[in-house]
Amino acid sequence: MKAVVKKSPGFGNVELMEIPEPTPGPYQVKIEVKAAGICGTDIHILRDEYRSVPPVVLGHEVCGQVAEVGEKVTRVRPGDRVTTETYFSTCGVCRFCRSGNPNLCPDRRSIGTHVNGGFTKYVIVPEVNVHKLPDHVDYLGGALCEPLTCCVNGVLENTRILPEDVVLVSGPGAIGLLSMQLAKSMGATAIVCGMSQDVARLKLARDLGADVTVDVQTENLTELVRDLTKGYGADVVIECAGAEKSAQQCLDLVRRGGQYTQMGLFSRPVTLDLNAAVMKNIRITGVFAHVPKAWLRTIALLEEGKVKTRPLVTCQLPLEAWQQAFDKVSAGSECKIVLCP
Repeated sequence: MKAVVKKSPGFGNVELMEIPEPTPGPYQVKIEVKAAGICGTDIHILRDEYRSVPPVVLGHEVCGQVAEVGEKVTRVRPGDRVTTETYFSTCGVCRFCRSGNPNLCPDRRSIGTHVNGGFTKYVIVPEVNVHKLPDHVDYLGGALCEPLTCCVNGVLENTRILPEDVVLVSGPGAIGLLSMQLAKSMGATAIVCGMSQDVARLKLARDLGADVTVDVQTENLTELVRDLTKGYGADVVIECAGAEKSAQQCLDLVRRGGQYTQMGLFSRPVTLDLNAAVMKNIRITGVFAHVPKAWLRTIALLEEGKVKTRPLVTCQLPLEAWQQAFDKVSAGSECKIVLCP
């Protein structure tokens, strides 16, 4: 079967190649991939900016249909429409695993980085990681379950948002627009900011419920935030762009005693003035990946229709067009691009 493979360390070294079709173990599920989202992490792996263990099939935002199950599997059966968590294995005994935070396990191995992921026809995952899709969520929308769960972990599990809070989301990509919807679900007023190249994504943000959108290259974000908050600043800022200038602006615009949550992954070390964080007594939280309980909230949110994922998919391409898809992601011309093997 064809797969998009990171063949060896270093910049690039990604190719479409033939690999053997896998067979599930006793407690494993074989998923026929129907849709797999391209994450910024995949681009970082391509550029050798994020650790992977080549040779490995890329892709961890996976949605599909159960094709085969191991002999000990009881929770799902062939034909079920499912999505999956990204962890292939963790140690299960460290303080992080025992506290419900396997995302922090030093021995964590994930699909798409350590073991073969979803940019291919079939992927093998542990039964415990599989979740059934709500009936009304199609495969394209289902491909965003994993990034939505990262946002649930960051915005709902690790950020305190109260009704009537003003929440600034910087970066109108998929993570930003999912985070905005979660903030709105908590009763907040949501501001989404981006650049002039993000005009289509800022419109999508408004369509999905953002109260205000701002082009920071043509509008004065600082004045707007101050006007909306009577000069106090945003109660919560969520940085989703992974950009130094964006992060500093978020630190500057959060109010005294407010919350700064870092969702975006920087491609390189950055320099930030943290004196404002000290003087304003703000809480800074970094969020990595997701935890099992966040997945339960994700499925519930989708079942209740409180978050929309399908509108974020603005481009779908066949597996053979992976290079074109990666180029589009790098250019920032789409919101979410999905490969359909």
